[in-house]
Amino acid sequence: MKKLLLLFVSISLVACGGSKKAVKSDKYTIESLQNKNYEQILGMYSDANPKNGSEMMEEGTVERPYTILYPGTEDEILITWKNESKTSIFDISYSENGKWSSAKGIKIGTTYDELTRINGKEVKFYGFGWDYSGAVDWNGGKLEDSNIRVFLNPQGKVAGKFYGDRMIDATPEEIEALNLKVSTIMYRD
Repeated sequence: MKKLLLLFVSISLVACGGSKKAVKSDKYTIESLQNKNYEQILGMYSDANPKNGSEMMEEGTVERPYTILYPGTEDEILITWKNESKTSIFDISYSENGKWSSAKGIKIGTTYDELTRINGKEVKFYGFGWDYSGAVDWNGGKLEDSNIRVFLNPQGKVAGKFYGDRMIDATPEEIEALNLKVSTIMYRD
């Protein structure tokens, strides 16, 4: 009986250890920050060396308080708040190729083809050279209601027809030549 009890305890400890690892792997997803206030975030990321401030945002139309976690590193992530007391997040964004990703596996550098595969349907995108350059439209795919927004950046040569505040109509060959990769990821409720 003692051996059976010892075996059960051992299996339980291994199982609990496995679930802790699963939780830890989610620590650096952008969604792990949702519905958190400033104090909760500092508790989760005690090594984040936060930088706080306030700035005009949304094309200079509104002033918002912000917090930058891991400033000046490849893990830098920007949190803007709905209020000065930092109890409610407005949005979260990052554009460095650090440890952050979305829960669906989107990270900085994800290709257009990978993004389409994750979405389950071809994504569309807006033109380049303006404030929301390369913004992705999920086109009714799996990520349509995900609160995740991504922006693509061309790695290849960009012709004039791909610039501007409009949805881009491109052939598969043109998309391949643009060599599009995710350059910014944002979460917004």
